[in-house]
Amino acid sequence: MGTENKTIKNRLAQLRKAMKENGIDYYMIPTSDFHNSEYAADFFKTREYFCGFDGSNGTLVVSDKEAGLWTDGRYFIQAENQLAGTGVTLYKMGEEGVPTIEKYLSDNVKKGEALGFDGRVVPAEDGEVLESMFKIKNADLKIGKDLAEEVWTDRPALPCHDMYVLSDELCGKSFKQKLADVRAKMKEYGTSMHLLAKLDDIMWLTNLRGNDVECNPVALSYAMITSDMFILFVQKDEVTDEVRAYCESNDIVLKDYAEYAEYVSELVLTGNILIDKRNTNYLTYRLIADKASEAGYVIEDRENPTEIMKAIKNETELKNIREVYLRDSAKLTEFIYWVKENVGKIPMTEYSAAMKLDGMRAELPGFIELSFPTISAYNANAAMAHYEATEDNAAEVKAQGMLLVDSGGTYMGGTTDVTRTIVVGEISDEIKKHYTATVSGMLELANAIFKDGCTGRNVDIYARRPLWDIGIDYNHGTGHGIGYMLNVHEGPHNIRWRSSEGANKAELKPGMIVSDEPGVYIEGSHGIRIENIVEVVNRSESEYGKFYGFDHLTYVPIDLEAIDKKYMKPDAVELLNKYHKAVYDRVSPLIEDEKIKNWLKEATREI
Repeated sequence: MGTENKTIKNRLAQLRKAMKENGIDYYMIPTSDFHNSEYAADFFKTREYFCGFDGSNGTLVVSDKEAGLWTDGRYFIQAENQLAGTGVTLYKMGEEGVPTIEKYLSDNVKKGEALGFDGRVVPAEDGEVLESMFKIKNADLKIGKDLAEEVWTDRPALPCHDMYVLSDELCGKSFKQKLADVRAKMKEYGTSMHLLAKLDDIMWLTNLRGNDVECNPVALSYAMITSDMFILFVQKDEVTDEVRAYCESNDIVLKDYAEYAEYVSELVLTGNILIDKRNTNYLTYRLIADKASEAGYVIEDRENPTEIMKAIKNETELKNIREVYLRDSAKLTEFIYWVKENVGKIPMTEYSAAMKLDGMRAELPGFIELSFPTISAYNANAAMAHYEATEDNAAEVKAQGMLLVDSGGTYMGGTTDVTRTIVVGEISDEIKKHYTATVSGMLELANAIFKDGCTGRNVDIYARRPLWDIGIDYNHGTGHGIGYMLNVHEGPHNIRWRSSEGANKAELKPGMIVSDEPGVYIEGSHGIRIENIVEVVNRSESEYGKFYGFDHLTYVPIDLEAIDKKYMKPDAVELLNKYHKAVYDRVSPLIEDEKIKNWLKEATREI
C-alpha cells in the first residue's frame, strides 16, 4: 500500500459536502478557463487542486462514492504517480475498454440525479451533448455554480496585468476598419448582435494586447458587437491611461469583466445573434439561447468572422513576420552552433540548453515573451511529442545521439515557432534513415503546388509520403496556423490527414501562415521533428484556376550529419541544397561572429 494523500482526500470530502448542499450527485471539473484558452492560469487549476494531477489535459468527475480522472496518453505515467494515495481512479483515454466521460455518466447517472459543473469552463458545443443526453435520462444539469469557491479558500487571484495598444502601423489595419468588416459579415448572416468570447480574436480585432494567459499575449475579455456599439469587458485594473484614451477615441465602451455575467443575464436581444458555439462557454450560450427563444429570434452558430480575417495576414503583417522570422532564425542558428561546440565540454542538460536558447531570444529587439515553453528533449525523451524538461528533472546532454529543440518567441512584429533536431554525437544508420525521410517530407510539403479550394487535408500527404514509404507515421497533425503577435496555435486552417470537424472546411489561402512539421517517434530510442513555418503564396493562374504554393519563413540549417543521401530521392536532394543556399544567403548577414559564419557555410554546403 502506498501512503495516503490526506490533503487531496480532505479536499474531496469538502467538495462532496458542497455537492450535497447544492443537490449535485456528480460534479465535473475540466481543465479550462472561461475562454477555452490553451493554458489555464493558476486561478483555474481547480482540477489540479482536487486531485493533485497537474498535466495540461484532464477532466475530474466526482460522485459521493468515487472520483475518476480522464487524461490522454501523454500523461498516463505522470497521472498514475500523482494520483497515488488520493483514491482517484485513472481512466486512460483511448485505451481499450476505457469508457469516455459521456459513456461513464450515461451508465452511472440515474433518473432524477444531477450533474453539476461550472458552465463557464465548458464550451457550448460540449455542454449541448451533455444536455441532450441528460434530457433522455430525465436527469438534471446544474451549471450555475463553481463549487471550488466554497472549498478552495486560498485560491490564487484571477490573472491581472496591464493591457497595451499596438499602433495601426504595426497592425496594418485599424480597429475601425476591422470592425466594419465584422459588421458587414453580421449583416450578411442576418444578425444584429455578435458575442465574441475568444481571446485572440478580441485582441486581433481591437489591436490591443495583454498578458493574462501564459505565452499568449491576451487579456481576459469579452466583446459584444451591435450595428452601432462595441462593448469590451476587461478587468478595470488592466486599463492603463493609454488604453482608456485609445478606447475613448475609438468609441469602445469599457465595462468591467466581473459585470459580464450580469450583463448577459439582463441582455435584451434586438434581433438574431451571432455566436460561435465552439468558442463560447455553455453558461453564456444557455442564457442567450433562452432569451432568443422567448423573443422569437435565432442564434446563428458560425465561426467568428474574425477567425478567418485574423488567419489571412495583411501585407503589413506579412512584411513584419518575414523580418521577425529571419532574426529569429539567425538566433536559433547561433544556438545550434553553441550546442555543437559545447556538448561534452561543459555540463549541459536539456533544461540548461533550453534556458540558454530562451536567454538568447530575449536579447532580440522587440522580444515580448516565449510563444510556448521551450521543448528540449534528448535521445529517447524526444520520442514523447510534448515532453518538458524541468530544472529538477532533465537528462544530461552527452556527446552522442541527438537533441530535439522546439521553440519560439513573440516579438513586436510576429510570433515564431521552429523545431530542429541537432546531432550531438554518434547516431545509428536507422536514425539517419528516419531523419532523412523527415527532412524530405518537410521539404516536399513546402514545395507543393495546390489548387485554390484545397484544405490542409489535401496537402498533408506531401509531408508523410517519404515516411509512409518506409512504413512509418507520426500521430500528430502536420501543421497549424500561427498568430500575429498572438497565439502560436491559431485556426481555422491546419494540415492533417484525418478528417476533423471544421478543419476540413478551412481552405488554404494566400496570406495564411502554417507550420510544416513531420516527425518520427520511436519509443525508448529517439524522436525527430523538423519544423519550418511557411507562408501560402500565389504561384500561377490558368484556365484551370488559381494555383498556390508555400514560401519558407524559417531559415535555419538542417543537420547534414544526419542526412544519408541513399535514402533521399534526387528531387529532395535538390530541394535541400536550394534551401540551404537560401539559409546562408539570408542568415549569414545577420551573424556577426566570423567563426559562426564559417561554420554556417560548412553546415549549408551542397550535398
